[in-house]
Amino acid sequence: MSDRGDRSPTHVVVLPGGGYLKHSPHEGAPVAEWLAELGFSTSVFAYPLATRHPGPLQAVREELALLRRGGASRIGVLGFSAGGHAAAMAALAPGGGADQRVDFAILAYPVVSMQHPKVSKSRATLVGLDASEALRAETSADLLVTPEAPPFFIWHTAADEVIPVEHSYRMASALGRAGVPHELHVFPEGRHGLGLAVGEPGAETWPALCVDWLGRSGLTP
Repeated sequence: MSDRGDRSPTHVVVLPGGGYLKHSPHEGAPVAEWLAELGFSTSVFAYPLATRHPGPLQAVREELALLRRGGASRIGVLGFSAGGHAAAMAALAPGGGADQRVDFAILAYPVVSMQHPKVSKSRATLVGLDASEALRAETSADLLVTPEAPPFFIWHTAADEVIPVEHSYRMASALGRAGVPHELHVFPEGRHGLGLAVGEPGAETWPALCVDWLGRSGLTP
């Protein structure tokens, strides 16, 4: 855990993507620096790689509990791609303790469904290509949404050829059916893995849109 910014009662944990095989650097430290500039206490968490479920989920939950013991009263997760899956699972999977709760989630081009017909590296790594239907359902975040879920901010690009935008549509639809506050932005252009998307037409506006959502949601530093 690497803290950045002044200590704030609201802490945001950054979870980089990488197919559960690596942690993409541009989705880690630069994102934490941006959050610190906004006034949030923040850290990049190196969840375990090449590890089957529930290893990453358990590790993220342990990190959340550690942060609460350190004084964080409200914790958000911001995940990219596979890190978006880890973030969504931490926010939605049953079984976590009160000190492991997620108060809000920000998902960037996330892996959501392990039932999507296009098999991702994340799915192959986390549950295996021969995973049972039950395990694939257990690790599909959209199937875990309940009315008690925290608010979500989600963005994706329609042109993403690695993780199809349908993943985010599935999540938003599930949140909508459950009556959970959420915001979804889909930009027409942009490859997978944009991170902060500096200089990318359309997608480069996502950080500002996210800041606006945080403010309107009362999720201040």
